[in-house]
Amino acid sequence: MANGNHSFGWGEGMKLAFNRSSLEFLYDRFNRKDFIHPDPLEFVHQYNETLDREIVGLIAACLAYGRVQQILRSVALVLERMQPSPAQFLLRSSPDRIKSTFRDFKHRFTTGGELSALLGSVRSVVIRFGSMEACFLTGCRPGDATVLPALENFSHQLRCGCGDRLEGILLPRPMRGSACKRLHLFLRWMARKDEVDPGVWSGLDPARLMIPLDTHMFRIARALELTRRKQADMRAALEITEAFRSICPEDPVRYDFSLTRLGIREGVDIGDFL
Repeated sequence: MANGNHSFGWGEGMKLAFNRSSLEFLYDRFNRKDFIHPDPLEFVHQYNETLDREIVGLIAACLAYGRVQQILRSVALVLERMQPSPAQFLLRSSPDRIKSTFRDFKHRFTTGGELSALLGSVRSVVIRFGSMEACFLTGCRPGDATVLPALENFSHQLRCGCGDRLEGILLPRPMRGSACKRLHLFLRWMARKDEVDPGVWSGLDPARLMIPLDTHMFRIARALELTRRKQADMRAALEITEAFRSICPEDPVRYDFSLTRLGIREGVDIGDFL
């Protein structure tokens, strides 16, 4: 749907054109470490070991719903109980210890029991595959244009240890129409490497990534006429990703972070850079 002529109206006389030069301007302006806070991605940058980073990334992404300050508090609480290494905590803990550690946890709709089930599944995946990346890559096929088939398999592998009790908010299934915003956010963090995204994984091509379709991106994409969908579902995510792929085929989620700063970061004055 993108033809290079769309624009987003921020106000009288201020337009953001949908073309690579305009998007690169935003990327240069906002895609910097000092713009990460407040974003749950900041927790991934606190760890150096690959296994810690991918576990922390999944926890932070899965809990990334609701008010941002509550998200940060909830993720910090989980990680505080897993110090100094979340990976070593899981590998050295029995399922019963994990349940006991997070029995009183609560983040909006997510209970301590659900979090414990997720962490137990992560533990099982790491034991079986060696890492979460190795698990994810078992679902990748050379001809796949996007990560969707691999993500469906990854979600299935994580649910194997806990049945279908996590199929809602924490581990949605892309093949059932969910945009899977938080899982795509996790994959962006893992596969991309620049000043913001840590690029924890080396085996996943960023060209296959899909837009993590949150409220801010959906509103921007609708205004830019990148989709006419009325719901932020998987079909909308595919349409929007294809529009960005037409601009940057090697990295279609390159502009996700910088664009969403316009909607969620306090103190950002659009008129300062347009």
